[in-house]
Amino acid sequence: MSQVIPTKIIKEDGTVAIKNGIKPNKNKNILPSRKPSWLRLSDFFSPKFKEVKKIVKDNNLNTVCVEAMCPNIGECWSHGTATFMLLGDVCTRACRFCAVDTGNPRGRLDKKEPFKVARSIKKMALKYVVLTSVNRDDLEDGGAKHYSNTVKAIKDICPGVMVEALAPDFEAKYKSISILLSSNLDVFAQNIETVERLTERVRDPRAGYHQTLNVLKEAKKINPKVLTKTSLMLGLGETEKEIESTLIEAFSNGVEILTLGQYLRPTLNHLPVERYIPPVEFLYYQDMAREIGFKEVTSGPMVRSSYRADKTAAHLLKAT
Repeated sequence: MSQVIPTKIIKEDGTVAIKNGIKPNKNKNILPSRKPSWLRLSDFFSPKFKEVKKIVKDNNLNTVCVEAMCPNIGECWSHGTATFMLLGDVCTRACRFCAVDTGNPRGRLDKKEPFKVARSIKKMALKYVVLTSVNRDDLEDGGAKHYSNTVKAIKDICPGVMVEALAPDFEAKYKSISILLSSNLDVFAQNIETVERLTERVRDPRAGYHQTLNVLKEAKKINPKVLTKTSLMLGLGETEKEIESTLIEAFSNGVEILTLGQYLRPTLNHLPVERYIPPVEFLYYQDMAREIGFKEVTSGPMVRSSYRADKTAAHLLKAT
C-alpha cells in the first residue's frame, strides 16, 4: 500500500512520486463540463475481466489500463486484452494530460518483469499483445534493453504472438531505438499526442512534436518490416487545419497506423477539455486520414492508442 504525504506518495520500492503526475494548480478552479451522451459508458465486467484482473494482480504487473485511468478497461479486459506497462509505475516526465505518477525511480528495475509478463500472456492465451511503458530518463538507454528483453521473452514463451510496443521516445537516441527495433517487434508506436502549436502546453518539455516524428521516421528506417503507429487526442483546442497538417506530417514520416480519440481530463489538476468532439467529426477525420494514405485508421470519442489494437494491426501483419 502506497503511503500518502500531501501531494506526494512513497511507493512500495521507496520511490517518491507526485500522485497522478501533477501537483495542485490553477486548473482545479476550472470546473468540468457535463459529458455528452456519447461519452457515458455503462460498466461491463465479465468473468474474463475478473480473470485478467487476477492474473495482473497475482504477478504484480502494471497496466496502462489502471495507471492511466483508461475508460475502456471494462471492455478490453472483458475481451481478454490488456496493455502491459513496463519499467515500473513512476514516470520521469510530467505531461499535463497524463495521470501516471511522476518522479525519479533512480535506476530501479524489476529484472524478472520480462518473464512475468510473458508467462501472464501465455496464461491469458493472447494472440496480440500491447506493451507500453513510463519514460525512464534516469536510465542511460531509457529502458530500451529491458523493453527488448520483454519482447524477446514473449516471442520465446509465446511463439506466434504479435507484439506492439507503444514506446517512449528514448530522447531520440539512435542506439536505444535500434535496441528495441532489433527485438523481433511487430508494431512500433510513439504518440505525437497533439498538434505542434499545443505541444508545449500539453506535453513534458523533454518530449517534442518533431522529436516524436523523427523517432517514428528512424524506426521505419532501422526496420522497414515493422509497422509504425501514432495517436492524437482531440478536444484540446486544435483546429481542423492543424489536425490535417499533423496527419500529413505523420504520414510523410512513415507512419502507417493512426488512432484518434477524445481527450478526457483525468483529474481537476490536469488540462481542461476545450471541446467534446461529436462522433460524426471523428468519422470525418477518419476519412481524411484514409485519403492521406494511412493503411489503418481507428477514430472515435472513446478510442485510445492501444484500444482494440488487435483489430487495428493484426490483419496488416498477417498480410505481410
